[in-house]
Amino acid sequence: MDYKEYFSSLKGKSVTVVGFGVSNRPFVKMLSEYGACVTVRDKKEPEKEAYEEFDGVKFVTGEKYLEDLTDTLIFKTPGMRRDIPEFLLAEKNGAKITSEMQLFFELCPCRIIAVTGSEGKTTTTTLIFTILKEQGYTVFLGGNIGTPLLPRIAQMKKDDIVVAELSSFQLSDMTVSADTAVITNIVEEHLNWHKSMEEYTEAKKNVFRYQSKNGKLILNADYPSTLALAPYAKGKTEFFSMKTPQGSGAFLNENGFIVHKDETGSVLLFHRDAIKLPGDHNVENFMAAVCATWGLTDISTLRKVAKEFSGVEHRMEFVREKDGVKYYNDSIATSPTAVIACLKSQKQRIITISGGSDKNLNYADVAPYIVKYVKHMIITGQTAQKIYKAVTECEGYDPDKTVIEFADGMADAVKKAHDCAKSGDIVYLSPISASFDCYRNFEERGKHYKQLVNEL
Repeated sequence: MDYKEYFSSLKGKSVTVVGFGVSNRPFVKMLSEYGACVTVRDKKEPEKEAYEEFDGVKFVTGEKYLEDLTDTLIFKTPGMRRDIPEFLLAEKNGAKITSEMQLFFELCPCRIIAVTGSEGKTTTTTLIFTILKEQGYTVFLGGNIGTPLLPRIAQMKKDDIVVAELSSFQLSDMTVSADTAVITNIVEEHLNWHKSMEEYTEAKKNVFRYQSKNGKLILNADYPSTLALAPYAKGKTEFFSMKTPQGSGAFLNENGFIVHKDETGSVLLFHRDAIKLPGDHNVENFMAAVCATWGLTDISTLRKVAKEFSGVEHRMEFVREKDGVKYYNDSIATSPTAVIACLKSQKQRIITISGGSDKNLNYADVAPYIVKYVKHMIITGQTAQKIYKAVTECEGYDPDKTVIEFADGMADAVKKAHDCAKSGDIVYLSPISASFDCYRNFEERGKHYKQLVNEL
């Protein structure tokens, strides 16, 4: 069924959309334009302008916004678990509960390359998109980044390519998989939402679980958690590795060159130093992108993107230099492994601003890297005390070499960083935590940080 046929079938039918965030609004408008009788349910009351813009849409808001879910078709927002009592009752009464992303995968007319993982997925997704676009394809970027994909489906043709970043929330109840699936790594993450690491891993598996024998799965061979997924693949599997070759895929040889190997032989691509983005983690990201685009692009295109790609917003993003001090925004680094990757790429001891909302993560693993690479740490937010405890209890911690101070919010943290920094220093927003104690998402946090830095 194509998208026109599907949406036309909803004319006159009652449809509920749970969640009225920015990403859901184009979808609500699309449903309305095709004649569906749409009810939006959200705990938060929308702004007055929304009632005018979405004339004809019924809004149910407030604490009891999920009561009396009687529609037979319900689209839930990714951040809500499917097993909450209200959804379970609606399903028992005959409702179909799905999501915008599930529907897009069902209706998409072209090839989908999807990227998931605990860390590196945004950079890897953007790299794949950039490589394919440079090669001359018509490419659509979306999912967990960019703009919603479903409202753009009318523009998509059979020979186009969709590149989607998918979170574990989006994947948790998906029953359709991508043509090509990339899993960058799997480490402890979002354990305030997922009930266990097992549940988190099972959600990630949905990115390839429903592939056919023609599907392709790309895994990080350097993580036991991802390597263990290989036996579940139904199609072709490729690996990428910084250490040793593992079947087909991309790996770093002993001389620092990226090599792609498959049944036709091995191809020497370029030295790791040709990649503009610093750090081992970005070599991994690029090797994953090589595997995902292999056979679709020329080697010259891969080399060009490696040389020119400067990264994504909020990931080790240079903000400005002020009085000889360089400021970077790494707001997307919401977990210990992301911060470890950043710290390992540093050539000097740095100043960091850390802390945020709690995802029930263990900070013991990142503490030794903070002790080694951070000379002054400013912490704020819900996780401040947990981070402080992990660092101060870490073997080798010296309060004279890693100074720690607390701040009352981002503005105070930026001021404290500016006050302690001297010419030649580097300051990073390096949260190790989610943003939801003060911000809607890591993007909003990063933009606030950049605003404060630019106002210094």
